[in-house]
Parts: sequence; structure tokens; C-alpha cells
Amino acid sequence: MPGAPRKVRLDLNSPEFQDIFFSLEVVDLKQVVASLRRLRAMEWNDLYRHPGFQWEAVNHLKAPNDTKVYSLRLSQRIRAIAFREGDFLRIISLHPDHDSAYTS
Repeated sequence: MPGAPRKVRLDLNSPEFQDIFFSLEVVDLKQVVASLRRLRAMEWNDLYRHPGFQWEAVNHLKAPNDTKVYSLRLSQRIRAIAFREGDFLRIISLHPDHDSAYTS
């Protein structure tokens, strides 16, 4: 159905994402999981406008599909690097230090 709202679907299969995700402290892990749950419930247009996720292009990086890569805030401390492919938000990595999300 053209023009219908499209839900965000998550791809969390990146080994780099999983390495950090599975090593998070309990407090950080709970915050990241809560953010991932919110993302799954959102439509793409809502994600782009949502002030809490602070969706920002990371211009010096390219995704494997040659599209832009974005940084989004998953907690007060943690940002994710991700890209969109169709309806999927493919999360590449997590960065407990916000600044490291921009130097990858």
C-alpha cells in the first residue's frame, strides 16, 4: 500500500554491535534495550523527527549499501551507528563514549 506508514525494523546482527551490547553493564543494557523497544514501535517518519534519538548523519562514513550512516542516541551515555536499508535500521555498532561514534 503506497504511502502507508512504515515501521522501523531492527537488524542487530552486526558482530561489532553485539560485542559491545553483550558487555554492557546492567544499567546501560536496560536503557539500550528500552530504546530498541521504542525504535521497534516507531514509524520511520517519527524516528527522523524524534528529538530524543538525535538522528544525525555521520558524513565521513558510508554504509555497505553505499548510503549514509547515522548516529542515534540510545541512552545518556551510548550512541549507535546505523544505516537504513528498506524498512530495516541496521545497527552497525554501539559507542559508550558518545564522541567515539563520530571517529569510527
